[in-house]
Amino acid sequence: MSAGFTLPGLTGPAEIRIDRWGLAHIRAGSALDAFRVQGFNAARDRLWQLDLWRKRGLGLLAADFGPGFLAQDRAARLFLYRGDMAAEWAAYGPQDTKAIVTAFVGGLNAFIGLTAKRPDLLPPEFAVTGTAPALWAPEDVVRIRSHGLVRNVLSEVARAKVLARGGGLATDDLRKRLSPPHDVVVPEGLDAADWPDDLLDVFRLATAQVTFTPERMAATRAEAWAWCKVDAYGAVCRTGAPVPPEPAEGSNNWVVGPRRTDTERPILASDPHRVYLNPSLRYAVHLTAPGLDVIGAGEPALPGISIGHNGHAAFSLTIAPMDQEDLFVCEKHPDDPDLVRRDEGWERILRIADTIPVRGEAAEPVTLAFTRQGPVIAEDATRAFALATVWSAPGAAAYLGSLAYLGATTPEAFGDALRHWSAPSVNQLYADCDGRIAWFMAGKAPRRPAHDGLLPVPGDGRFDWDGFHNAAALPRAIDPVEGWLATANEMNLPPGYPAGERKLGFEWHEPWRANRIRSVLGGQEAHGIADSQALQADAFSEPALRIASIACAMPAGDRAEIRAAQDMLRGFDGTLAAGSAAAALVEVLWVRHLRPALIAALVPDPAIRRLIPPGDAESLIQGLESRLAPGRRDELLADTLAAAWATCRDKMGDDPDAWTWGRIHRALFTHPLSPLGAGGGWDVGPFALGGAGASPMHAEYRTDTFRITNGASFRMVVDVGAWDRSVFVNVPGQSGDPRSPHYRDLAEVWSRQEHVPMPYSPGAVEAATRDTILLTPATGA
Repeated sequence: MSAGFTLPGLTGPAEIRIDRWGLAHIRAGSALDAFRVQGFNAARDRLWQLDLWRKRGLGLLAADFGPGFLAQDRAARLFLYRGDMAAEWAAYGPQDTKAIVTAFVGGLNAFIGLTAKRPDLLPPEFAVTGTAPALWAPEDVVRIRSHGLVRNVLSEVARAKVLARGGGLATDDLRKRLSPPHDVVVPEGLDAADWPDDLLDVFRLATAQVTFTPERMAATRAEAWAWCKVDAYGAVCRTGAPVPPEPAEGSNNWVVGPRRTDTERPILASDPHRVYLNPSLRYAVHLTAPGLDVIGAGEPALPGISIGHNGHAAFSLTIAPMDQEDLFVCEKHPDDPDLVRRDEGWERILRIADTIPVRGEAAEPVTLAFTRQGPVIAEDATRAFALATVWSAPGAAAYLGSLAYLGATTPEAFGDALRHWSAPSVNQLYADCDGRIAWFMAGKAPRRPAHDGLLPVPGDGRFDWDGFHNAAALPRAIDPVEGWLATANEMNLPPGYPAGERKLGFEWHEPWRANRIRSVLGGQEAHGIADSQALQADAFSEPALRIASIACAMPAGDRAEIRAAQDMLRGFDGTLAAGSAAAALVEVLWVRHLRPALIAALVPDPAIRRLIPPGDAESLIQGLESRLAPGRRDELLADTLAAAWATCRDKMGDDPDAWTWGRIHRALFTHPLSPLGAGGGWDVGPFALGGAGASPMHAEYRTDTFRITNGASFRMVVDVGAWDRSVFVNVPGQSGDPRSPHYRDLAEVWSRQEHVPMPYSPGAVEAATRDTILLTPATGA
């Protein structure tokens, strides 16, 4: 099938070839034309998602959806970039970023303009909500920051409250383990004893996804500011919501050099883990123009790609959990609440008047407050709480720094390009046709001369940041003797790295996925594409194996259900297979019963206890093994194992032979408008899956329903140099339009832990093409 359109701003003809799986291969006569077509194509496939992303980020939701979105709009506006735009555009590297983004937005706007003439091209969500897509400005792409992943203000505040309530650092270790080992320095003058419970509501609201319910859509102006909480699973809700834990985030990637592959070429694998969305967070595309030939995935609202290859070098990223934000507690003047203490004097809070449009009603006036450290997220009569974040610095639009490395062909050039990477902080892996491989940690790392970033600090100037570390101060490895590299968000600072001096961060992800990946790769002498695919689907869980072993070692006594449970767990090898009954039992045991009971046993104070969940699994399991008296441990294990057996029976029936992990551990990709009853068939799934958060096949889930919440929605394995052998998958599909054949066509493939081709050469692209869109310059362009 073929279609044709004119595209304003295009300097020559261009084409979009869409293959069997919805991957768009764009060919244009210049790089700027390719980026313009990329914007047009992103809007063609993801217009509802893009429009919602822009309105969420700019604080314009209430204009479309009513007063129930006012609080979220105000929160988002606090975190917009407000600095010098010339510095902002220049921060992303030597390429003309402003021209690239302008071209991309021009293409996006061209498609939006086309929908006014061709309503049939408009995704159905706009009709359901009675809204229309808005035109973009190039600045919208870079000013929106609050969708990016930075950290660790949530943990800082939780730690401060644990300490203020007398819990001590040993108790806080149950919440979050520090690595490398570090003695937390409590800043002089810090006292969190009376901090408000809603201290972080605005921050959570600013970073939340947009969620729809009939109640929120019907909220009146009087109810508007009640929609200011975010629940434990990321949904915006009314006052009184429980305090949510820190969101799970992560990724895996690895690269195996030619000496250790069966192809004698490097193999690079990437599976970034984020919250499961419909449509997917990532969007794969192929851009070809003179001087540009890249394929892979980025985010649909950005030009270029961040994960993929350029025909000579392949690249991928995971989160490196560097500490990129700090909370400053600013003392107010007793006689003037607009003044905060600064050195020996006082400094005025900047208050900016703003207005938020509201659908069908008058605009809402709001005031946004800032100190020199950053936006004020909460204040009372005596204090203003301001957040210092890399978002406020030029160049911190998430993932846009990838434009600088699209043409890199050596590790050295790739590393040099990463000088322009700000956020999120990442582990970048690289491999090229010359057989070279490399790892770089990249991102803006604040210099903290007077504190370690693990607790909030007074805002009087003593603890301010002193700029950012030079990129050369971040760790890297090029062509290691081991012949392979891997990262999984774990603490991977090299031995001897001056962690205490540079203070990049002390809160990394638990080591389970990294341990398993390193064990597998270290034991293979001839790694192949199929091996990378299998490792991305690996459901082994070290903590599940340890918990099962501990449970089997305790005396069963005369309780039949405990003996039955131990019999089921005795042969368990740690693999959380979808068809495994033991996997279901051990996960139900841990998340529903043993973990809460263990936290209660180790943290007797209820006020402190509520700050601990979900807890650090490594610390909690060690606590189970060593901090409880043997009799108390056996009693706790017996009671929770019996309770887990009963829960499995309630959920899956009386016949244990019919129990499987996949019966309750399922992935459902819900459309954002489903709670409104829209669509009828827009949800995708459910799919039975194995794995869990500790498995390389990361599949984190809700503890109330066991429904999977986040993991690898995009997977890619690249055969470096034999590019057409590379594969990917993007769930539930490439398109966000429910009417498209590519809206859900990758979901079954993904659920089977399989991949589809990622054709690159002209011949392979031509053979794979199913639809073609021809684009020509508008008259006079």
